[in-house]
Amino acid sequence: MRIQKVIIVGAGPSGLILGLLLSKQGIQVELLDAGAELDKQPRAAHYASPAAYELARAGVLEDVKARGFLPQSFAWRKLDTTFVAGLNHAALPPDYPYKMVVLPLDRLGKLLCEHIQRQPTAEVKWSHKVVRIGQDQEQAWVEIETPTGLQRSDADYVIGCDGANSTVRQELFGPEYPGETLNAQIIATNVYYDFDRYGYWDSNSIIHPKNWYMAARITTDGLYRVSYGDIPGLSREEYLARQPQRYEEILPGNPKPEEYRITNISPYRLQQRCAPSFRVGKILLAADAAHLCNPFGGLGLTGGIADVGNLFDALMGIHKDLADDAILDKYSEVRKRIWAETIDPMSRENFRRLHDQDPDKARENDEFFQLCVKSETDSELAKELALGLDVLRHDMTQYYTK
Repeated sequence: MRIQKVIIVGAGPSGLILGLLLSKQGIQVELLDAGAELDKQPRAAHYASPAAYELARAGVLEDVKARGFLPQSFAWRKLDTTFVAGLNHAALPPDYPYKMVVLPLDRLGKLLCEHIQRQPTAEVKWSHKVVRIGQDQEQAWVEIETPTGLQRSDADYVIGCDGANSTVRQELFGPEYPGETLNAQIIATNVYYDFDRYGYWDSNSIIHPKNWYMAARITTDGLYRVSYGDIPGLSREEYLARQPQRYEEILPGNPKPEEYRITNISPYRLQQRCAPSFRVGKILLAADAAHLCNPFGGLGLTGGIADVGNLFDALMGIHKDLADDAILDKYSEVRKRIWAETIDPMSRENFRRLHDQDPDKARENDEFFQLCVKSETDSELAKELALGLDVLRHDMTQYYTK
């Protein structure tokens, strides 16, 4: 079956990458987003090797590298900045093409939109809010609230890449998103502060029962993402009011507000959730619309982009008559299994590692840290750990049947 047209709901990074991959194969792609413009929230920024692989296939990896940078080092520390353990991506061969790359999501979105605009078969429609979906044997469709009124659009497939509050998922399965909200409150901030003077690496995770946090460089001009914990159950205003006190308690140098510049602050709760299925007939889910996890370790973002790559290969199998549409069931099965067996447990363990162990004994007691210590003198192990998230990749072409 030749695929003529695909509707992608959500013009975030996953939707844009999938749109780019499909449109480059000559498929008509209609990207619909409820927002009036690209989301300017910086949010996540780290794309591990499986995501870098998909960015390369979409033809944007070199541009991402040019606007971002390749992080080299990841450390876990005590609150007083004492080094506990670390990973070094310098262990990877210089010519390895899919090294982790860092670029804030808002900047990636802008870059992807520039590339999409060059594709004659792709169109992004802003202020187009999908309110209903449906399908029959022949096609799937969406009803859209637009600035000029209600419209309907049809396609061979409708793909929900519309995030944690996905309308597509809710239309398929109702308002419940199976899983749980963790009893933890995160305050994500983007800040200019001189972490270099304290010997901080590209990424630093601080182990402490109360004052745990993560500080990672996200741009080449010194902007850091600092995500820290706070008391659950307060209002946004209360969290914002508490931020100077929390920074002074947790950051090295105990800085006062005049010593740093915050560009963005966003409180949010941590979620571990997965949809019942990523496929219902001609309607599919990917990335945050399909599954959520806490941000520690970057599994959500990289896992979502890996979803998109697998879904692209499944659709290509159908488009090129190399597989029938049962491969979409395999897509759902594979990506649900990867979430259940890898993304969910690994992200939970990454979070637990920060607050649920004795910092003074972590280097000796934590099995992962023991591997990190061993990798300091074992270059092969160092390479293996640097490519640890490759477990999120999967080759869908093995299910081609023709």
